[in-house]
Formats: sequence, C-alpha cells, structure tokens
Amino acid sequence: MKENKNKKRGTKGRFEGTRLGGGAKGPISYRRGPFNLLLMGILLLVTLVVFQQWNQPEAIRYDEFLTHLKNGDIEEVVVSDTEIRGRFKETEDQKDKGGRPFVVDYKPEIVRDQLEKQLNESGVKWRFSKEHIFLWNLASMLLPLLVLGLFLYLMFARNLRSGAGGMLMSFGRSKHRLHDKDRVKITFEDVAGIEEAKEEVAEIIEFLKNPKKFQRLGGRIPRGVLLVGPPGCGKTLLAKAIAGEADVPFFSISGSDFVEMFVGVGASRVRDLFKQAKDNSPCIIFLDEIDAVGRRRSASFAGGGHDEREQTLNAILVEMDGFDTDDQVIVMAATNRSDILDSALTRPGRFDRQVVVPLPDLKGRLEILQVHARKVKLGPGANLERLARGTPMFSGADLAAIINEAALAATMANKDFIEMADLEEARDKVRWGRAKKSRFIDQREREITAFHEAGHTLVQSLLKDADPLHKVSIIPRGPMGGATFALPEKDRTLFTKKYCMALLQVCFGGRIAEELFCDDISSGAQSDIQQATRIARQMILTWGMSERLGAISYESDYGSKDLFYMLPGEKEYSEKTAEAIDAEVKRINDEAYHKAKELIEQNKDKAESIARALLKYETLDAEEVKVILAGGSLDKPTVSDLLAAEQAKSKKSEEKPEKDKQ
Repeated sequence: MKENKNKKRGTKGRFEGTRLGGGAKGPISYRRGPFNLLLMGILLLVTLVVFQQWNQPEAIRYDEFLTHLKNGDIEEVVVSDTEIRGRFKETEDQKDKGGRPFVVDYKPEIVRDQLEKQLNESGVKWRFSKEHIFLWNLASMLLPLLVLGLFLYLMFARNLRSGAGGMLMSFGRSKHRLHDKDRVKITFEDVAGIEEAKEEVAEIIEFLKNPKKFQRLGGRIPRGVLLVGPPGCGKTLLAKAIAGEADVPFFSISGSDFVEMFVGVGASRVRDLFKQAKDNSPCIIFLDEIDAVGRRRSASFAGGGHDEREQTLNAILVEMDGFDTDDQVIVMAATNRSDILDSALTRPGRFDRQVVVPLPDLKGRLEILQVHARKVKLGPGANLERLARGTPMFSGADLAAIINEAALAATMANKDFIEMADLEEARDKVRWGRAKKSRFIDQREREITAFHEAGHTLVQSLLKDADPLHKVSIIPRGPMGGATFALPEKDRTLFTKKYCMALLQVCFGGRIAEELFCDDISSGAQSDIQQATRIARQMILTWGMSERLGAISYESDYGSKDLFYMLPGEKEYSEKTAEAIDAEVKRINDEAYHKAKELIEQNKDKAESIARALLKYETLDAEEVKVILAGGSLDKPTVSDLLAAEQAKSKKSEEKPEKDKQ
C-alpha cells in the first residue's frame, strides 16, 4: 500500500500544473495565493461595511420617540445607559418604517423616571440592557487589522518557505531562465559558419569538463567571455552549444532584466544570480545584450554616477572579481556594441576574452544553409551553393528565415519539395520584401522602371570590376518599383578604388537611362543617389581614396573617448576642409556619372532591348541578359501566357470536383 501511495504522489507531481499536448492544461491547483487572500479580505470588509450601513438604525429625537410611543407605533424597546434602541411595528400607516430599528439619544439622569412610567403605560415590551460600547468599538477596529495581519502572515510564511524572503524582497531576485543540462540539447553540430569562434571557446568546454587538468600547471581559465558580432550571427546559439557540449546548467538573462523602477533592484538581482550560479557550479551564466547595463560610465549630461544602471554595472564588476580560481562558473555575454562598453568590464580578469562572431562568409553561409535544410525537403534542382553566393552580408538568422520562407511558399503551392525558385523568391522576400504582383502600375511608370533597371543591368554586365549580374526584375518589391540583383563570386574583405568606382557607375546607370530614353528623370533613383553618396564619402573620409585630401581619416571618432566631451556629429576638421570634402564627393560622383553615361550611349540599342524584354517578361536572369546583349531573342512564355495557363489550371481544378459528383 505504501508503494502505491508513493506512485500516486509522483504522478501528481509530474503532471500537476504542466501543459499537455494540444494546448490543454493539467489538473488545476486550487491553492489560494496571497493576493487572492487579500482580495477575499477586501471583499469581506466591503460586505461588512455595506451590511452595517444597510442595517443602520434610524436616529430620531426624544420627542419623536414619545409621539411614536403614544401612537402605538413601537413594538419593543431596549433601554441602555446612553441610548434607547427599539423597533417599529409594521402597520398600514408605517409600511415604510415597518420592522425597522431606531435609536434615541437621551440623558437618563433627566428623564429616566418619566421614561419608565411612559413605557409601562404604553404597554410596549421593554427592558434594561448593560451594553459595553467600548468592546463593540474595539471589535470593529480590530476586524480590519485582523484580516490584514492574516494576509501578511500567509504571504510571508509562504515566501519564507520558498526561500524568497517575502514579496518585497522578491523584487531583488534574478529573473534568469535556467536550462539544466538535461534540457540543453544544442551542440556544436547545430552551429555552423563560425568555426574560428568555436575553436576559441573549445578550452572553456574542456575546463568545465575537467578543471583539474588546468590547475595542474597553475593556469587560470578566463572568467568571462564576451561574444561580439552583428545581430543574428549566432551569439546566443554559440553560448547554448557550449553549455550543451560541456553538459552543464545554463543561466540565461537579458541585460534589461536587471533594471527596474526601484533603485537597487538591479544590483540585488546580480548578487542573487551569481549566488545561485555558484550553488549550481559548474555552470554558465549568459548575459544577453549586456550593453543595456554595461555602457561606459562617464560625466555626461544625463546625470551623475549613482543611477540604477551604474549600480548594476558595479555589482557585476564586484561579483566577477569575487570568483575564486576553483569556482567553475563561466560568465558569457553577448553584444553588438562592444565600442560602448565600460573599460572596467572588458579588462583582463573580467571579460578578458573577446570572441568575434562575424557575418558568415561563402563557406559559412553554405554550412548554415545545410544545417537548416536538414529539417525540410529539398528538390533535386535546389542548389544551396548558388543560394549562398547570392546572399552576401546575410546573417545566420536571415539564412534560417530563407529556408523557412521557401518551405512555406512550397507548401502553399502544394509542391512535394522545395525548388530553387522557391529559395530565390524567399531570398528576395527576406532582403527586399514581398513581391507586389497584384499592384496596378501605370504603363508610363512601368516603362520608366524598365529603362531604369535596364541601365543598371547594362552597366553591371559590361563593367569587369563590378559583381556579376544575377537577375533583374520590374516587379515591385517592398519600397522599390524594380531591382537588379548581383551575384558576387566571392566575399570581399577589401574594397579597391576600381571596385568602388564600378559600384558608383552601376548606381547612376538607372538615372542615366531614364534621361536618355524617357526624356525625363524620376524619383526612382532616390536610393541609388543615397548609396552613391554614401560610398563616395566613405572613400574620402575613411579609406583615403582622394588625391586632393590624401590619406587622412576625417571620420568622427567621439565614440572611443573615455570622457564624453564631444557631441555626436561634431567635426574634428575645419570648415575649409569640410568644403573640400563636399567638393571631392561631387567630383567623384560626377566622374562616375559621366563614365556610366558614355557606356550607355555607346550601347544604347542593347539597353533598349533589355528594357523591351523586361516589359514583356518582367524578370530576366543573367543567361537571358547575355543572350540579349549578344543580339539574340528569347523563347519563353510571357507574363500573359503564364496568367492564361494559371487561369486554365484553376478552371480544371474547379471542374474536376463537379465531374466526380456526377
């Protein structure tokens, strides 16, 4: 019998309060929380007050009491030392007062003898009462205090049993999420594209598994590891993979979770987090977005040095200094703004190792796509290597979104697997937004867009220093009316001056084509002009590619100052130099503009052929553009043919169920 009881208790503990499959919940727990008890107490007090007000006796004067007594309206009377209490009779004339109590204030030393005589003559039932008014008043005062005391006792007793230290103290408890070693299933096999970062943190895994190996020679493992990189590159995933490889608990918390409206709460939560981590060592503490509390302390205009954020930062610094050499707790943090972190946080002994998690290169993007492609069904024509080439500067999160969007598109199209067209459409959707195929476009605007994209395409195809063309489309997507896509052969870590000048010429190709073929210019070149200006200023201010200004950096560097004495946008050069920079930006852009214009004028017939093909087919890939540039013609269905085929297909699908019914 004892075994059966234990089994039942175990089953209840395992399923009570957990979420079951299908969104259903387990058995409901009927235990009352402290706030529920407080609510019940308040409702009880309100009920008592309302009942007391409803049952409040009517106060009448002594002469009115004598009149009612003479008329026979009173049923009974109780005489006390300070007042007369009674109840009216329920008569036809006194229906509104029938059965209602009343009270009369009187002075017994004046009218006591007369009152007894009048009561005896009226025939009303009456008696003397020795009431203790003080006790009644004391009871009415103690009742709310008793309810409040009961609530406080239950609340503090419950929290003390759970080790929380009371409701107010629970504000200082850490809001971390604990993933124990049985729940962390992510390993290095799930992390791709950041091989150097994985190698750099391998020794941390070895330390968590075998700390005595490092203590033998007196070496000290880094106490803190700072993961630095753009958003979506896998910093959090790498931290979870380290915990999964080392098979240790994983404490995860965001930097913003430390800061509350109460002063000192952030520091208290830091102390609580590190205390629990030491109790569960070996383990990993992961502080995501640490720049929320780890910003550089400075004498800025925002206030002094005693605000909540700085107290939290000081607590983190103190706790990281408090680690012993044998404490098996590794603190990991992630940020994409390492330039604004306090120098005391990144010094040796705290976050003394910085691991850069960059955007993946071509090989890394291919590996990331292969990892995410394990969960979906790819068709035989899906070329992940080609997709990796067409996604430069994409993060791991962007690549995961591409695979997911392609799977959703293939599912909506009732396909058996994901095709290459689905992957390319998903890539364009993630980068530029959904294609607006149903949007009505005026024919004149459509022609301007076609010639605009033809200008980009022609310059991109003819310049050897530019990236190879991938495809061009005049289908609206996001804020753009059309787009020309490049397919880089490799990832660029260096930008040469020739390559930058080629980019500028490609940017101006659309505006030049509008001017030559449409006898007008439009606002469609807005983003092209912005991009060209940004590239030109980067060439001059940062890369020193201007012969007039020389190899001097004019870029503002106020963010690296320890003392925040410069305002954002303040220049470190004179107004005369600023004028020279503006003139040089215009000169470089004008030079690229004239070169692109000469190129398009020399190949005007080819640009017009590309534009006519875009008006007919809307989208052209690189091979089809090559055929047009070589003077050939395309043999593929037009947009009208595709629409007609789609309508015929839908009609057949509608007719088939009707035939089946017959």
